[in-house]
Amino acid sequence: MAATLTVDVTFDPICPWCLIGKRHLARALARLAETEPDVVAQVRWLPVQLLPDLPADGLPFAEFYVRRLGSPQAVLARQLQVHAAAVPAGLQIDFSRITRMPNTRLALRLLDYASRAGGERQHDALIERLFAAHFLQGLNIGDVATLVALARASGLDGPAVHALLSDTARAASVLPQRPTAREGVPYFVFNGQHGLSGAHPPKVLLHAMLRSVGRDVRQEEGVA
Repeated sequence: MAATLTVDVTFDPICPWCLIGKRHLARALARLAETEPDVVAQVRWLPVQLLPDLPADGLPFAEFYVRRLGSPQAVLARQLQVHAAAVPAGLQIDFSRITRMPNTRLALRLLDYASRAGGERQHDALIERLFAAHFLQGLNIGDVATLVALARASGLDGPAVHALLSDTARAASVLPQRPTAREGVPYFVFNGQHGLSGAHPPKVLLHAMLRSVGRDVRQEEGVA
């Protein structure tokens, strides 16, 4: 019997666990399509600003994390933890290239625009490019010029995006806060009922999806 599955994902593009969780979700969805081809899945990406109190132009990346975690040693330990978790997801996050901890207000404003003015393809492409720009290329995703370039590469109207992000009044307006943000990100909600917080392995996400559509949860081969 056919079934519909919605997966709502709360995320912030400056969170490495969100990028890792995105990769794990893609693997889980691929496995779901193989084993349950009659399940129609839709993913809805819901951005949330984790650090709204950052200055508009951000802070030096190293300085921000030393303040946040207490010492350079604690920062290194956290980065090693992220690196270890990223490997199974096929990622090589390069913290050494990141010089700025950006305020993501403009990035989230752009994502909102992409969801309305673009389509699912442009929105998904933009999310990927924001993650890659920050974690793999070390670009400042709080910078208007950088965001316009990422938007154009994702198939969006560059001049329209520039006008949107340069509108100081709109850019400074309050962004909606997702209720699940307090649970941490990434936060997954399956069919509006079952919530799961964190960058869980594909098998855990797959089992949550199966339960949400009333299918038997069994040991799945081919997904870690």
